Amino acid sequence: MLLFGCAKRRLQRDCQYLVRINSAMSAPRSMLLCHRGGLLLSFKGGRSTKSLPFFSFCCKLYSSRSCNEVLSNGVASRKKEINFEHLFKSCTKIYILKCLHALLAVSGKAQSIFIGTRLGNLYAHLGDVSLSQKTFCMIENKDAYTWNSMISSYVRNGHFRESLNCLNEMLSTADVKPDFYTFPPVLKACGNILDGARIHCWASKLGLEWDVFVAASLVHMYCRFQSSTFAFKIFKNMPFRDMGCWNAMISGFCQNGNAIEALSLLNEMRLEGIKMDSVTIATVLPICAQLDDIVHGMLIHLYVIKHGLELDVFVSNALINMYARFGELRHAQKVFDDMIVRDLISWNSLIAAYEQNNVPEKALKYFHEMMVNEIQPDLLTIVSLASSTAQTKNFHCCRSVHGFILRRCWIQEDVIVCNAVVDMYAKLGFIHCSRKVFDEMPVKDVVSWNSMISGYAQNGLASEAIEIYNMMKKCDDVAPNQGTWVSILPAYAHLGALREGMRTHGHVFRVALNLDVFVGTSLIDLYGKCGRLDDAMSLFYEVPRMSTVPWNAIISCHGIHGNGRVSLKLFNDMLGEGVKPDHVTFLSLLSACSHSGLVDEGKRYFHMMEQEFGIKPVLKHYGCFVDMFARAGRLETAYRFIKSMPLQPDASVWGALLGACRIHGNVELGKLASDNLFEVDPENVGYYVVLSNIYANYGKWEGVNEVRSLARDRGLKKTPGWSSVELNNKIEVFYTGNQSHPQCHEIYEELSILTAKMKTLGYTPDYTFVLQDVEDDEKEQILTSHSERLAIAYGILNTPHRSPLRIYKNLRVCGDCHNVTKLISKITEREIIVRDSNRFHHFKDGVCSCGDYW
Repeated sequence: MLLFGCAKRRLQRDCQYLVRINSAMSAPRSMLLCHRGGLLLSFKGGRSTKSLPFFSFCCKLYSSRSCNEVLSNGVASRKKEINFEHLFKSCTKIYILKCLHALLAVSGKAQSIFIGTRLGNLYAHLGDVSLSQKTFCMIENKDAYTWNSMISSYVRNGHFRESLNCLNEMLSTADVKPDFYTFPPVLKACGNILDGARIHCWASKLGLEWDVFVAASLVHMYCRFQSSTFAFKIFKNMPFRDMGCWNAMISGFCQNGNAIEALSLLNEMRLEGIKMDSVTIATVLPICAQLDDIVHGMLIHLYVIKHGLELDVFVSNALINMYARFGELRHAQKVFDDMIVRDLISWNSLIAAYEQNNVPEKALKYFHEMMVNEIQPDLLTIVSLASSTAQTKNFHCCRSVHGFILRRCWIQEDVIVCNAVVDMYAKLGFIHCSRKVFDEMPVKDVVSWNSMISGYAQNGLASEAIEIYNMMKKCDDVAPNQGTWVSILPAYAHLGALREGMRTHGHVFRVALNLDVFVGTSLIDLYGKCGRLDDAMSLFYEVPRMSTVPWNAIISCHGIHGNGRVSLKLFNDMLGEGVKPDHVTFLSLLSACSHSGLVDEGKRYFHMMEQEFGIKPVLKHYGCFVDMFARAGRLETAYRFIKSMPLQPDASVWGALLGACRIHGNVELGKLASDNLFEVDPENVGYYVVLSNIYANYGKWEGVNEVRSLARDRGLKKTPGWSSVELNNKIEVFYTGNQSHPQCHEIYEELSILTAKMKTLGYTPDYTFVLQDVEDDEKEQILTSHSERLAIAYGILNTPHRSPLRIYKNLRVCGDCHNVTKLISKITEREIIVRDSNRFHHFKDGVCSCGDYW
């Protein structure tokens, strides 16, 4: 064969022999032989008119024996057959296949149904659907096999609409009828259930509906469009079911969230004596996690071991994921360690297991081990890596991950990686870095916007979150989804922007997501934190209550409103409905007990948490427990409890004690608590302010100056107090001593009138809440200019008589303003709802819902 070092001159002569063969066969035709996109040889009427390079490509198509026989004797070539089977196997590139196609055309075989179909299949296999379609069109008298091949070629290459058009053409113009090979591929191409139903009708009309392959494909199709009822009807009526049919139906139930039906069908399958295979197991294991049924999952693991399926990588990966969902990292690690062969998914599964269960050090360790084993990471690896790094709170490590991504140019190529980096910086609190990456993203999807919105909201920047959300709404190519609502509603709740929240509730209702458990819970939280407890309760009874999420939200809402007894009743209702509480439930309960002075009940639930439900308290639980004792005036008990804690106290624990020392005037214990706070959280200016207030209340101005000087030396500035009120679709914000408001004169005049009326009812200003060393008349003026009073006066001036007012304050309401608001509610016959940094106060008829306990 000329493959072995023939000279170019010999190649040209041999190709001319091929031309003469064509002429000798007396078959007038025009044919172009092409290489990678250029002309190789032109034939016209058997005469060579032009020669170009790459003759060797044509020669490589021949087996050595056939080529010598063909090119050595033109007459003999008519008697000897070329080894086309060998040539087809040699076609691994498009340009080689084109040369073979040319040879087949010259030899007159290209129009053969079998050869033409094979050429079309090979073109499609190599990714050129256009040439496959052209080859298909050249075949005369196409049979069902030819049509099926073209339809499958379209589907394999993602040309779904073309495959449906091809089927329509076959049904309308061809003399052949579809068979059971026609429908399975084209059912995968259906873009909607109407296409699928139409094809189902054709299959039924042709009597092919109950073929096992067609029926299984119909089951898959209906499940894909959330029509598991139709799928199950087909499945039940099948005269014969193979393993694929059972797997298809079980998978369909899983895709549609019917986990119980999936397990029931699995049991039915096993009763019929059909053994689970690796696909069944990988499908069922996630259901066990979804149903929180680890026992069922472990029984399946035993089945895997008994039937020798633990060596299947697919099965082992599913087991790792299942154990990770249950937090059983020891079992997940054991499965991984026992694997003989591990693929990328195995490593990703283990890394994600540690990342999702808040063990970032192990996740990073296995990432490095994966790199040592020369397993190249993919997008899922990077997502887990970014999340794990954020959990470590190590900014330098995050920068390293960012650099790792940049060096591989992934941040420019894939939006998923960009989203992971945005989320990583946001979780660390470096929101400016997060925003920079977000702004530089070449493409932003809905997850990108959601990550930025939630990043701002989680870092206490609710206004910025709303600003990003408003920018997102202007993008025509991005539609808000569940994640968007769950991110933006807490921002509205934080600001008390009830009207905007209600407008968003309308959007949620229009897209039928109001009954989604996560969106519904966010709406419960919104209305609860905006003082609309009745609306929050109505929503609570509408959403599914199978998980702790809505229960925790409503228990917390009643807690911050001072309805501790209601919170406890809701907790008992939750247990009665069979919902198992989690650590957030007990955090909400302890907080409710703290705000309502329910010390004995709080002690009982704190012990119940660990003894009955096996939930180990974390620092937040200890902080609530300390706050509960301290608010009740049992400061020494709270201090002794702190000293006996098995964990090192953090800022939340010492902060609870310090806040109570201010309320109860314990200077000595307050100084001790603040000393510890200045060690564990020296950058929080709030603690300096509280200690300064404790000193000021007792006239210890030297201590006040010392604390203020310490804060000033550390570059800390006090957070200014402000209050807001929403009127006429506008939020008005007032700072203490505000003199710049357009209605400033009317506001102070209204406050003067109200103060005079209050004094007739026995009001006396409490100067202990003035933290400046000034004269009494100045102290009264300072109290009058507190931000919440300015907001209340503005609301009275601009709303109808007796209508309720809703005020939002960023700091704790002072005791004097608390007394004043009670009296104003009585004088003006209004309900005044004030939300401060800790809780809600409902003032009505001269009484506050907190019972003066806050």
